[in-house]
Amino acid sequence: MTTETGSGQMVRALTWKGAFWVAAGVPPLVLFSIGGIAGTTGKLAFLVWMISMVMGFLQSFTYAEMAGMFGNKSGGTSVYGATAWLRYGKLIAPLSVWCNWFAWSPVLSLGCAIAAGYILNALFPIPLADSQPVLDWVTANIASYTAETQSVIDYMAANAGTAVQDAINAVAAADGVAALTPAFRGWEAFAITIPGLGTLHFNSTFVIGVILMLIILMIQERGIASTASAQKWLAIIVLVPLLLVGLVPILTGAINWMNVTNLVPPTAAYSGVDGEWNIGGWTLFLGGLYIAAWSTYGFETAVCYTRELKDPKTDTFRAIFYSGLLCVVFFFLIPFSFQGVLGQEGMLAAGIVDGTGIGEALGNMISDNPLVTHVFVILMIMALFLSIMTAMAGSSRTLYQGSRDGWLPKYLGEVNSHGAPRNAMWTDFAFNVILLALASDVGGYFYVLAISNVGYILFNFLNLNAGWIHRIDSAHMERPWKAPTWLIGVNTLLAFVNALFLGAGAKVWGYENALWSGLIFAAFIFPVFWYRHYIVDGGKFPKEAYEDMGLAYGEMGEKKAGFLPYLALILGACVVLWSNWFFVLPG
Repeated sequence: MTTETGSGQMVRALTWKGAFWVAAGVPPLVLFSIGGIAGTTGKLAFLVWMISMVMGFLQSFTYAEMAGMFGNKSGGTSVYGATAWLRYGKLIAPLSVWCNWFAWSPVLSLGCAIAAGYILNALFPIPLADSQPVLDWVTANIASYTAETQSVIDYMAANAGTAVQDAINAVAAADGVAALTPAFRGWEAFAITIPGLGTLHFNSTFVIGVILMLIILMIQERGIASTASAQKWLAIIVLVPLLLVGLVPILTGAINWMNVTNLVPPTAAYSGVDGEWNIGGWTLFLGGLYIAAWSTYGFETAVCYTRELKDPKTDTFRAIFYSGLLCVVFFFLIPFSFQGVLGQEGMLAAGIVDGTGIGEALGNMISDNPLVTHVFVILMIMALFLSIMTAMAGSSRTLYQGSRDGWLPKYLGEVNSHGAPRNAMWTDFAFNVILLALASDVGGYFYVLAISNVGYILFNFLNLNAGWIHRIDSAHMERPWKAPTWLIGVNTLLAFVNALFLGAGAKVWGYENALWSGLIFAAFIFPVFWYRHYIVDGGKFPKEAYEDMGLAYGEMGEKKAGFLPYLALILGACVVLWSNWFFVLPG
C-alpha cells in the first residue's frame, strides 16, 4: 500500500469525501427503474421506494462495521462479509463476491442503453404522427391508398368497426413516420438469438453504448482520485436540479393527492387499474421491492475504496453513512413527486417505462418551457454517466480484491501506473458489451435487470448474516466503529425479508425463469474458483488473505458459530423456495 503513483499498487489518495462523491452516482439509479416499478406496483410505487430505502439504510450499519475491520482491502462490503463465510465453506465466500459483482456490473450496459436512447432521440428523432413533415408526406401520398391496399385491410381487421377513410389515414400516418425516421435509428447489423437467454441486437443503440463505455473507461484509467474529482463536479451538476424536481412540485402544490392515496396494488402489471390486496397484489408489491433494492441498497459502494482511503479507520463509516443520507433524500423525494404529478397514466407512458422519456417528464415537472425540458434531457445523460462511473469504479475493485484474495483469476489483481485496476475494468467492459447487445431493446433491458438483481439479493442475504458471524468468529479483530447489537439482529431478520423478495419478486418482471437464470449465472463462480484455488494456488489462499483475518498462513480458525451459519443458509433457501411457490401473479 502506498501514497505514491507508479508503484504498481493501489494508492491511498482518497478521503471519505472522495468516496462519498464516487458513490454519488447511486441516487440517479432511481431513474433506471422508476417507470418499471410504477407500472408494476401502481399507486404503491413511491411507498415501495421509501420502504426499500429504509431497509438499505438500516442494513448499511452492518456493512459499515465490517468495512472498518479490513482497512487493507478493496472491493466493497461483499469482500469484507465473504471472509466470515470462509470457515464454513470455501465456495460460499467467492459466491458472495461474484453475486455482488454481477449485480453492479450491468449498470454499465443498462445505463449506456438508456443514454444511447437519449442521444438517438436528440440526433435521429422519430417524427411525431401529427408533426408537419409527416402531415406533408401524408398529403403527398394519400392518393396511393385505397380500401384494397393490403395494409389498410390488415388495419381494419385488427381494429373492427373502423371506417375505411379512418383506416387509410392511420396507415398513411404510420407509413409517413416510418419513411421520415432516420435510417440509422432503425439500423441493425445483425442479431443473434441465444436459447434460454434472449436475442443479442447489434444495432445503433449498441454502437453508441460501446462508445460511451469506452469514454468512461478512459476517465477511470487515471485512478480513483481523478475519478472522484470528475464525479464531484458531475454530481453537483446533476443532483442539484434533480433535487429541485423532488422539491418544487411539493412546494408549489403541484402534487395531485389522489395519485398518492388509496394505496392498493393494480389488477395486473401495467394495467393502471386499482386492484386489491390479494395474493396477486402482494406479488406485484414484493416484485417492486425486489427490483427497487437494486437501486436503494447501492450506496454500500461507498466502502469499495477502503484500500485507497487515507484514513480507513474513520473514513469508512463516514463515507457509507453520509452516502446513505444522500440517498434517503433522493429516493424519498423523486418517486413521490414523480408519482404525485404524473399519476398512474402518466407513469405508464412508453418513454417512462423504457427510460428514454424520463428527462422530458422531469423537465415538465418544473416548467413548461421547452428550453428547461432540453436541459433536463442533457442532465439525464449526465446522470447516467454519473451512475455508470460509480458502477465501473466499484465493480472493477470487487474483481480486483477477489483476485487478491484468491477467489478469482490472478490477472484481475493487477493495477496500472495510476493504481487503477486496469484488467478488472477491461473485463467489466467486455462483459458489458455482451449485456449491452442483450439490453438494446426494452424486453432485454428488464431481463438483464431482473437476473442481475438475483445476484444482488443473494449477496445481501449472505452479507447481512456475515455481520453476526464476524461478531462470533472474529471478536478479536479491531472495529473502529461498532454497530449496536440490536441493529445487527434487525439486519439479520432483514436478510430473510430479502430472501422473501427474491422468491416472490424475480418472476414479476416478465420472465418466469429469471430466478433460475440468475441462480445458474451465480453458479458460474464455482468452476472459476475451483481452477484458481485448487489448480493455480494448490488449495491455499494468498498469504495476505490470512493476514487480513488475523490468522496464521493456511489456518482457517475455529468455527465458533457452529451449525448456525448452515442453519441460516437452509432457512434462507426455504424462504426463497416457499415464496416462489406461494406468490403468483394476478390472473
